[in-house]
Parts: sequence; C-alpha cells; structure tokens
Amino acid sequence: MLPKATLNEREWPVFWRIEGSLATLTAVRPVAYFTWNAHTFAERWARRGGLFLQALFRPALYASHRVLATRILHALLRGVSRDRLDLLGEEYFQYILERQLRPEGLAKLREWMALHGQVVLVSQGLDHVMRPLAQHLGIERIVANRLEFRNGIATGRLLNPVIRPRGPFALFGGQADGHVSPEQLLSDLGLKNHPEQLAEAISPAQRQSPQNHNTLVVFDRQQGRPLSVRQALRGKQILLVGVTGFIAKVWLEHLLSEMAEIGKIYLLVRRQRNSTARRRFEKIVEASPVFDRLEERYGKNFSAFLNEKIEVVEGDVSEPGLGLDDKTRQHLARVIDLVVNSSGLTDFNPDIRDALASNVDPAAHLIEFLRASDHAALLHLSTCYVVGARDGRVAEDLKPNYTPAEVEDFDFERELRSLQELVRKVEERADSSELEGALRRQALGRLHENQRPPGREVGELIRKNRLRWIRNRLTRAGTRRARRLGWPNTYTFTTRGAGLPIAVVRPSIVETSIEQPFRGWNEGINTSAPLSYLLGTYFRQLPSNERKRLDVIPVDMACRGMTLIAAALVERRHKRLYQLATSANNPCNMGRSIELTALAHRKHYRAQQGLEHWVRMRFDTIPVSKQRYRKLSVPAQKFVVQGINRAASALQFKRPPLAKAERDLERVEKLIELYEPFILHNEQVFECENVQLLSALLPADEREQFAYEPGVIDWWDYWINIHIPALRKWCYPLIEGHALESASRREFHLPDATDSSSQIDASGT
Repeated sequence: MLPKATLNEREWPVFWRIEGSLATLTAVRPVAYFTWNAHTFAERWARRGGLFLQALFRPALYASHRVLATRILHALLRGVSRDRLDLLGEEYFQYILERQLRPEGLAKLREWMALHGQVVLVSQGLDHVMRPLAQHLGIERIVANRLEFRNGIATGRLLNPVIRPRGPFALFGGQADGHVSPEQLLSDLGLKNHPEQLAEAISPAQRQSPQNHNTLVVFDRQQGRPLSVRQALRGKQILLVGVTGFIAKVWLEHLLSEMAEIGKIYLLVRRQRNSTARRRFEKIVEASPVFDRLEERYGKNFSAFLNEKIEVVEGDVSEPGLGLDDKTRQHLARVIDLVVNSSGLTDFNPDIRDALASNVDPAAHLIEFLRASDHAALLHLSTCYVVGARDGRVAEDLKPNYTPAEVEDFDFERELRSLQELVRKVEERADSSELEGALRRQALGRLHENQRPPGREVGELIRKNRLRWIRNRLTRAGTRRARRLGWPNTYTFTTRGAGLPIAVVRPSIVETSIEQPFRGWNEGINTSAPLSYLLGTYFRQLPSNERKRLDVIPVDMACRGMTLIAAALVERRHKRLYQLATSANNPCNMGRSIELTALAHRKHYRAQQGLEHWVRMRFDTIPVSKQRYRKLSVPAQKFVVQGINRAASALQFKRPPLAKAERDLERVEKLIELYEPFILHNEQVFECENVQLLSALLPADEREQFAYEPGVIDWWDYWINIHIPALRKWCYPLIEGHALESASRREFHLPDATDSSSQIDASGT
C-alpha cells in the first residue's frame, strides 16, 4: 500500500478512460467471448447458458448496484485458466476490438502523449484485453478489472478495486478526449475514501510471468570459490562425439559463439556409405541455420574461423579404439582435455543390436580412451528417464546396478552377456531353413495378390522380410526385458552404460531453443513433435495424468548447463551426476501443457482462412482417464471402424471402405501407447541442484552467457509463441512427408585431409 503522503494530486499520473473516447466497450462482450471459447464443449454451453440467464436480470441489477453486477458477470469465468484468458484477450483485441477503435480518439490520445508523455489507461474491461490494447498504443500502465487466480485458475472473484461501468447516460455521449482527473476517477469508481486502492491497481501493461518457480536455498554458508567458465575452458582441446545430433550441434555453436578463446574442437564423425566424415560436417554447416549467427558475426571470415577452431576426425565411437588409427588415437589421447559424448540413440524402441551399439558400446570404448590419456575428462550425455518406472523426487545420485524395479540380483555385465546371447540366437534362427520356408511362402503369397509373376522379386522380398523379422523380434524382446526391470522402453534401459567414472549429464526432454542459436530452433522429429502434432488435429481425448509434471528443457538452456559442467570437469570440481531439468524449480504439469499446446494450435488456426481451420480451432484436446479414452476415443473408434470393414468383407466388397481410417487409428493407438509412460504414469520430479550450485559460482560478468536458470522460463510464452510455432516450421513438415522450406546454402569447405595430417605432424606426433 502506498503511503498517504504520496497520494496528492501532483503525484497522480494522467488517467485516460477508454470507454467513450477510444471505443464503445461493454463488460459483457469480452466475457461472452471468453465463455464461448472455454476449454471443453460442455464448459462452453454451461457458461453460455449462465450468461443467458444473467441477461434476464442484469438490467435491474446494473441499475441498482453496478459493482455487484460486474462481480456477478465475471463469476462466469470461474475455473478458466489464466493461460486461456491471456490468449483469448490477445485474440479479442486483435480480431474484434482493434477494428472498433475510434480514429478521432486515437488521434487525440497520440497528440496528448506527444506533448505530455505517458498516460494510464482506465477501463472496465479485464486486464487480459486491456494489456494488448495498451501495448498496441505504446502505453506502459493500465487500470482494469483483475480476476483472482489460484494455481493459475480463476476463482471468479474480481480483485479490488472493481472498475464499475459508467452510468447509463454515458452510452449516449462520448468525446475523443478521454482524459479524466484523479478526483473525477475516484468519484466514478466510488473510491473517494480509499484512494490508495486506485494507486495499487495501476499495473504494468506487459504481461507478467506467473511466479510459479521454486528458488534453490543453500544452507551451507561456506561459499565456494568462483567458477569462471572462460578461464577454465580457455585454450582447452575438446573431442565432441555426436555433432550431427540436435543437442551437440547447438552446443558446438554455443561454444564457438560465447567462447572464442576455446582451443581446438575435434569432431568425431562416422563415415557414411557415400559420404566422408568431412563431407558430412560440411553439409551440416552449409545447410543448417544453427550457424547463421556465427556467419553474421564473422562475415567473409566465417569459414576461416571454423577451420581454425574445428577439425573433423573420421571414426566410429561404437568400434574399439573409436575406429581411429593408432597415430590419430595417440595424438588425441595426448592433447584432449575433455571428451563430450552426445552420440546416444534416441529412438524409443530400437532393436537390441542398435541399442547396444549406440548406447552401451560407445561408453565402454570412451572409458578405454580415457585410460590412455593422463588428463582428459568425460562428459557423457544421457537422459533423466533412465530412472524408469518410479514416482517422486529423483535425486542426483548414481547407484551401481540400479533398476527401477529393484531387482536384487541384477548385474549389468551379466545382463549384457545375456542380451548378446539373445541377439546371436535370433540371428541363427533367422538363417534356419524353417524360417526360410515361411518367408518364401509369405513372399509368394504377396506377389500372387499383386498378380505379378515370381522372379527376382522373391529373393528381395525374402531378404527384406528376414531383416524385418529380426528387428521386430529383437525390439519386442528388448522392450519386454526393459519393462520387467522397470524401464518403459529400451532407450532408457541401455543408456545406463557401464558405470562412467567422470560425469553423467542427464537432460530431461530437450526441446525448442529460447534464444540461441536463435529464438525457436528445433530439428527433426524429436520427442514431443508427433504427440503435439496429433493434438493439432481433430484428436480430442488424451489419456494423461493432469498432475504429472512434464519436464521439458529448452536446448539452449541444456547447453548452458553442459558448458558449466564442462568447466567444472576441467577444473575437477564436478559431481558424478547432473540433471538438467525444470520440474523441480519451474513445474509445468500435463494438464497445463496440453492446454497450452491446444492454445498454440488455436492461435495458428485463428490466423488462417477457411472452414477447416475454423473447425480445428474449436477442437481443443483435453486430458482424460485411461478408462474414458478406451470407451470414447481411439480404441472405441477403431472397434467401430473394424466392424464396418469386416461387414464390407463379408459382403464381398473389393476393398474395405475404411481401410485407411483403420490404419490411421492403429498408428495413433501405438503412438499413445508409446508415450504413456511419459504422460500418464510415473510422477517424477527431477532435481537439478548440482548445476544450479555451479551457476551460483559464476562471476557476475559471465552470468548472462552461462547461467543455468530454469525459473526464468515463462511457459505460456514458450509454448504458444516459441515451441509450437518452431515445431510447425521445422518438424511438422517432416511428419507430413514434406520437405522443409529451402534456405540459401552457404559455402563452406574444410581443409584437405593432407593439410590436416600436416597439422597433426606439426603438433609433435
């Protein structure tokens, strides 16, 4: 509360009433818009019915008590989320109110501001609508009606003071000059005896991020010595594995942009059938927008800068010795200060061979490489979800031979040998004459259905079917084994590795960047893209636990954490395990994330033309129980479609009429089954104290570049204005089978291999 000494006339700002000067705005129309665009169909009709009933007695109530009438009107918004009201407020202004603004009122306001400066807009409307209007006019502060929220949900109660409507005769008048004196405004609002309420009601026009994050409190009073990232990594040599992946590519750009004083960065890249390792990286630099910021900074010297800082080494981390020749491996063992392994396979359910080759063997090979070096450290990138099927807070500690199901006699080495034996047996059976005969009969039957004569195609079909049989058998076997031990899929089972001795870094679900390399960068069909794409269709009911915290970390924040940990590793001030997560400090539960995704899709469809977009805008996905999902959603729909197709077959139709619909429903059902451990089960909260403690040790001049602060993320802005638009640009076209919009390719070439060899020789090898 402001002291009364400051409430004199000279210190009051200039107030400008919107109603009558800028627009003919009533309190009912925005509320009606909000009620008709509630989350569920049932809510929309119930709130609309309440509005209709209020219309019967509102005139009498308005005439007798305008404040009470305003409170009762806004009670209809009880249960609506702040996220939805913020978006609908922007939408109402952009598509309705902006067109109704009076030109003469706007001209008068701009004339006043040009001469006298800022004003405070005053309106009986909700602040969710008035903020976009004020920002449109360049005004910094407003006085408007404000709803009370608890846990982000409106209680239906207006906070004091209530900005009551003007009197009934005000509807017949109005002037362009909306300037109103403080005394007149206090009289209009009935606040003559409580002027401090008006002063407290003045709020910023900018949307304020809700304070839902939890601060890390350190009870140990002994402050550690500062950790300077620039000093720790200056001149250091780094071996980066997995640069073709999403995270490593962004981290490489982050290092080069923020740490120009870094030494050499060696990139271990695997050769492909028709492309060398050097050419693979050249293609990445030529086409990827990740490096746009560096190109803008260095201009024509961009290629020279990369050639100075980067050297591509052709190898394979899944092979012994990293697939390197002795000379190169010995040289790297002498000069490398830090190895960063970001090469893990992120497919949820690969077959066991791929999982072992990508997530287990590389860890063992890197450990052997470290043993050959007398000073190198290892940062191994994993995932938070190795904890598997368990609930509660997940601390940052490593347990040997850990399984979520707490299998007492579990031994990693024995399990690894068992899996390798399983692979050998499956491959032996695939070559058996029994399976050969079955595959041949299957191939001949398919060719007969297509009415083609058998020939060379038989052998090719048998080969493809054999490979498919092996993959399916090993995928199912790995998934069954992983679930018995308590992991939801093979990916989180195998990433345990062999017990790394240095530092394991476990990010949660890594998604779209906030700032670096630029706002809204994403790549490929990542973790959340298929599910969020589904939520943008006519799909309505998603089986999920509303209270479960969905742990998403922007990729640039994950990279900041990796840089901090890299500095700690080099200085040997590291912990064994770091989790890069948000659920403990800035939680966003499944209920909110589903609604935010639906709102982001709504914003996109609202800006489009056409009936289909208009209809899709009204299909908001809602979280439901697994039982309701089975009864009313995809499984029930598939049952009906299958019945129609079976009836058509019995009637000897040439083709089932809904065959495509049945296939689509089966794909959706499998997708949801795959995501259930992450959206329905396992209420996990991942602690990330270790990296935050490192962040607290940063010098003040390095915090802007390297601080790890999950509490600063505004999930509303991130989901609606950054993440979903980025997926729509970079990921959804790939899901639909379309090519991304082609951008101009830059020219980039690494030095010839002979030049690289001479550089190694010159370094003393």
